Amino acid sequence: MRTSCNIVAEILALLADRVKPGVTTLELEEIALRETTKFKAKAAFKGYCNYPNALCCSPNQQVVHGIPNREPLKSGDILSLDYGVLYDGYYGDAAVTLAVGTVEEKVARLLSVTEESLYNGIEKAIPGNRLFDISYAIQSHVEKHGFSVVRDFVGHGIGKRLHEDPQIPNYGTPGQGVLLKSGMVFAIEPMINEKSHDVKILADGWTVETVDGFLSAHFEHTVAITENGPDILTRLAGA
Repeated sequence: MRTSCNIVAEILALLADRVKPGVTTLELEEIALRETTKFKAKAAFKGYCNYPNALCCSPNQQVVHGIPNREPLKSGDILSLDYGVLYDGYYGDAAVTLAVGTVEEKVARLLSVTEESLYNGIEKAIPGNRLFDISYAIQSHVEKHGFSVVRDFVGHGIGKRLHEDPQIPNYGTPGQGVLLKSGMVFAIEPMINEKSHDVKILADGWTVETVDGFLSAHFEHTVAITENGPDILTRLAGA
């Protein structure tokens, strides 16, 4: 799993360097596929439940599962990139939301609060805690800053399958849920909306966006629970 997660981290870092005004998300998809082949890995999302592409690209009001297209990115956009690979029988999965060019201060704050909430949740991923300790750490940080937590989509266990039990909501009551034990591996992924938490699925059957049209941000890491604390498997080496 560490190898598969390292591959995801390296590819997302490469994609992040390519995100700029004028680039299309389909170009980013092509880069991701090319790099995955170099690593002798398999793109985890392509064909999964009939998803048509390898990379999920969700700009602006899109929350998750956006399909790559030929529309150029513009300065002021934000873009969630969600990617996973299968390597030697194990999955890795991570996501990041990036500013395209220059964004307004309130938009930058949405990104920073969402990323902070991810790390707040990860801090609670230790043996002896309960699952919803992770959830509450994310929710409390987000709501303190005036944003909302998406309810309809959640994080998940991960390993030999891309999605395993348990489901990991980004909201909940602390002290409840599955007892966390060393050896568990979770994909923790807050999806945070600028205003209302309500979302809808578009006619393509995949793209999820906010009902009110306001922005959404998404960050994700694959994290192993160990006796020495949380081990972020999809953190880029040296980061």
